[in-house]
Amino acid sequence: MTGHAIRAARVGATGCVVLALGAVLAGCKGSDLSSGSGSPGGGSSASDVHGTSPLADPDGTKPGLAAISSEKDKASARDLISKLATKGRGPKTGYERDKFGYAWMDTVDGVPLARNGCDTRNDLLKLHGQDVEFRKGSDCVVVSMDLHDPYTGKDIAWKKAKATEVQIDHVVPLSYAWQMGASRWSREKRQQLANDVLNLLPVSGSTNSAKGDSGPASWLPPSKAIRCSYSVRFAQVALKYQLPVTGADKNMMLQQCRA
Repeated sequence: MTGHAIRAARVGATGCVVLALGAVLAGCKGSDLSSGSGSPGGGSSASDVHGTSPLADPDGTKPGLAAISSEKDKASARDLISKLATKGRGPKTGYERDKFGYAWMDTVDGVPLARNGCDTRNDLLKLHGQDVEFRKGSDCVVVSMDLHDPYTGKDIAWKKAKATEVQIDHVVPLSYAWQMGASRWSREKRQQLANDVLNLLPVSGSTNSAKGDSGPASWLPPSKAIRCSYSVRFAQVALKYQLPVTGADKNMMLQQCRA
């Protein structure tokens, strides 16, 4: 299936076909993409071609991450972030990646796209990529695609031969989650956090490496235009999993969404 066909199939159930560059044909309804700056996910039309506002995508199943720019949407963003509980960051003692399950497992129940026969990484490449091409004989393994990296604002022509040029970022890093309370969770809940599309974005590999396990007070995306959206997505994940954040992280997120 071509990248164009994938995009059409992904949103066809709602009657909206999205072209490879994000343009939308007439007849779209519902919350696939918002069309004005006054509704959640509105903001700048220039950024909408690169994805969906997190305010209009509370489960993370829509492609891309669009900037939040309207005053109304920024107010909604601050309201969401203000709901976060805060606490100090605990020790990293005992943290291991394997305590959140092996990487990109498809067998986690309770999260979108699970148990579909395709691992989490390839699910994310298919969801967020444009002009997706698969390995011959596969409808899962992505071998090339075009990606708009929301963190840098740059476009990446990616091929599997240079796999690390695109990495999947855990918006709320797993080590951060461990220090904020996930060390006391069940293994099943930790596996959900690690494979939940709400907490995952394909981005530039070097940018993801630079982030490490930082919270928003220590690291924000290089692109200033996307920082409010990033803060909202961070808050959405933390609220879903009842994770507190540090006071400094909460204050920084609120700052990114101020008028």
